[in-house]
Amino acid sequence: MLAQFVLFDGFDPLDVVAPYEVLHCAGQLTAGAVRTELVSAEGPREVPSGLAGVSLRAVAALDPERADLVVLPGAVGDLRDPAELSEAEAERTIAAILRRTLDTALPRLAGAALARPDTLVATVCGGSLILAVAGLVRGRPVNTHPMGREVLVAGGAEHVDARVVDDGDLVTGGGVTSGLDLALHLVEREIGPRVAAAVERVLVHERRGTVWSATGTAPVLSV
Repeated sequence: MLAQFVLFDGFDPLDVVAPYEVLHCAGQLTAGAVRTELVSAEGPREVPSGLAGVSLRAVAALDPERADLVVLPGAVGDLRDPAELSEAEAERTIAAILRRTLDTALPRLAGAALARPDTLVATVCGGSLILAVAGLVRGRPVNTHPMGREVLVAGGAEHVDARVVDDGDLVTGGGVTSGLDLALHLVEREIGPRVAAAVERVLVHERRGTVWSATGTAPVLSV
């Protein structure tokens, strides 16, 4: 399984590095059954994160035809109310950073990945907002960081309040650290529970929160 982790200007490093290490570890424990790769929509380049002085290098282009799994992170930016910021400061907010991805090839490539029956798309934190604003997840159960839920709903998605939301070929995580739990769920689902448990032991991390999926008996009452 080839997992491509997407980088874009202003990405959140933890959204990338946490699930990357989980899947990299799974690859080590399975003699290479999982391979990991940092990519960007533009191809190989140094990609600055939203944290000053922190960047990662994309070694290839995002390619839905090569990737079995595409992982899309969120962003790091100014958390203040844009109404209180100067024009230059407002361009450094998370909303502005995510909005700029719409001017790249990323939405088109993400849409192509979602359209492929053999490609799995996963998002961490605000990564799902890129899909929502691009109109790619209308009517689908999705989660994101609590600060982005209104944007998610405005994009036509069905917000589900769970740590990880599994909708088949689309798996989304909530806040930043949910990338660990999302990736462990993917390892368990795609590789197996014994490998996932072994990765937990290596990384000294116990999964937390609920994994939601539209399976089983539906509740009669909304709670």
